[in-house]
Amino acid sequence: MPPPADIVKVAIEWPDAFPKLMEIDQAEFSLTFGVDLPVVSVSLVSALRTAAAWSLGNHEHFALQLADTTNFYITEKNRNDIKNGSILRLTTSPAQRDIIFELRRIAFDVECEPNNGGSMEKRKSMYTRDYKKLGFINHVNPAVDFTQIPPGMLALDNMLYFARHHQDAYIRMVLENSSREDKHECPFGRSSIELTKMLCEILRVGELPSENCHDFHPMFFTHDRSFEEFFCICIQLLNKTWKEMRATSEDFNKVMQVVREQIMRTLTLKPNSLDQFKSRLQNMSYTEILKIRQSERMNQEDFQSRPILELREKIQPEIMELIKQQRLNRLCEGTCFRKISSRRRQDKFWYCRLSPNHKVLHYGDLEESPQGEVPHDSLQDKLPVADMKAVVTGKDCPHMKEKGALKQNKEVLELAFSVLYESDEYLNFIAPDKHEYCVWTDGLNALLGKEMTSDYTKTDMDTLLSMEMKLRLLDLENIQIPEAPPPIPKEPSNYDFVYDCN
Repeated sequence: MPPPADIVKVAIEWPDAFPKLMEIDQAEFSLTFGVDLPVVSVSLVSALRTAAAWSLGNHEHFALQLADTTNFYITEKNRNDIKNGSILRLTTSPAQRDIIFELRRIAFDVECEPNNGGSMEKRKSMYTRDYKKLGFINHVNPAVDFTQIPPGMLALDNMLYFARHHQDAYIRMVLENSSREDKHECPFGRSSIELTKMLCEILRVGELPSENCHDFHPMFFTHDRSFEEFFCICIQLLNKTWKEMRATSEDFNKVMQVVREQIMRTLTLKPNSLDQFKSRLQNMSYTEILKIRQSERMNQEDFQSRPILELREKIQPEIMELIKQQRLNRLCEGTCFRKISSRRRQDKFWYCRLSPNHKVLHYGDLEESPQGEVPHDSLQDKLPVADMKAVVTGKDCPHMKEKGALKQNKEVLELAFSVLYESDEYLNFIAPDKHEYCVWTDGLNALLGKEMTSDYTKTDMDTLLSMEMKLRLLDLENIQIPEAPPPIPKEPSNYDFVYDCN
C-alpha cells in the first residue's frame, strides 16, 4: 500500500551527529500550540518529533530548515515544497514568542501574566489590544507577520535591538502612535517589517557580490552592530516623515516611497559615520524632498522641449512687468534711509518716496526714524524723474569715494547706491538692508527704462515663472507634448452641420 500523500521521506542533518532518514507528515505543519499565546510559526509538531529522535531537550527551541543556499524555515506556508529525498537541517528556532513578549513588556512596562492569571478570553483580549498598539498586522498572532522572506526574522531582531538599545525613543514612538486615531497612527510593527525589507533591497543584502558594483559605504565599518543602528536611525526618520506628511493608513506606501528617497539621497553623499548619516538625514525633510522633486521635474526633457521653451519666453515679459509694478509700488510707499555726515557720530535720517504718477521723487531730512509712511507734503525736496540720468552702485558712488569712506565695512559698501541727475549732481543712498537695496535699485532702473538685474529680481522671476508654468501645464500632466504643432486639418466639404440661429 503506498504511503499517504502527506508522508515524505527526508534526510535530517544535525551538527556533530549522523544524518537520519525519517518520514515526516506534512499535514502536521498546520498544527500549533499555546492557543492563547502567539504561535511561533517555525516551532512545529514535526520539528519537535525530529528533535526527539536525538533525545534533545527544550523541543520548542528547534525548527527545520531547507539545507540549501536559501536556508528557508519550514512553515505551514512552504511545507508543500518538501519532496521525497529532500535534505533538511535541524536548527535552533528563533524565539519569536519571547521576542514579541519582550517588545510588549518594554513598551507598556508589563510582565507576562502566568497561564492561570485570569480567563483565557481576558488574556486574549489583553494581548490583542497591546499587539494592535505595537502596530502588528495580525493582532491575534503577530508571529504570522514575520513569515514573509525577506525580511523574515531580521525585522524582529531589528525591532528588539531598537527597543533595548534606544528604549526611550522606542517607547515614545509606540505610545505616541497608539494615542492617535487609528487611521493616523504610524504602525511600528508593519513599518519595521517593510523598512527592513527596504534596507535589504537598498544594500542588496542576500545578493552575491558583483564586480560591476562600486558602491562603498564606510559608515558600516564604524560600529559592531551597524545594520541594526542603521535601522534605528531610519525607523525614527520614518516616524518623523509620517508626521510631516500628516499621513493616514491609506498613505503608507507613499510614506515608504518618500523614506526610500530620503535614505537613497543621503547615502549618495557618502557619510563617513552613522552619526554623520543621521545628521545629514535630518536635513532631508519631506519639504526638502518636494523641493528637489520640483527642481528635477523642471529640468526634465519635457520642460526643455521647444514648445515649453517657447511658452517660457512668452510668459517672461508678463512676469517681468509684474515684478516692475511691484518695485514701483514699493517706491511709492517710501523708505527711511540713514544719512551719514562728515561727523559720523551725528547720523540723521532722511526719507524718500516716489509720487503716485511715477514722475517725481520726494525726499527730505527727518529728526528720527518714522513710524509708517511719511506724507509727500512733509518732504521739502523734489527730483523729477525726467532729470535722472543714471544709477550707480558700490564703489562707484560719490559718497563711497570720499576720504576715509572706503575704510567703511563691506556691508555698507554693498548697500550704497546713487542717482545721477543734471550734470554732476548726485542723490546718495545707503539702504537699511539688502532687500531694500534690491527694491530701490530695481525700481530706479525701471524708471530709467533699464533692465532690473538684482538677485532679488532673479529669485522672483524663477519663483513666479515656475508657478505660472505649472498652472498652465496642470491639465497636461502625463501627456506627451509634441515637438511640432499638429497640422491644421482641411476645411470640410460643406458646412451643413452649422446651425442657423436666424
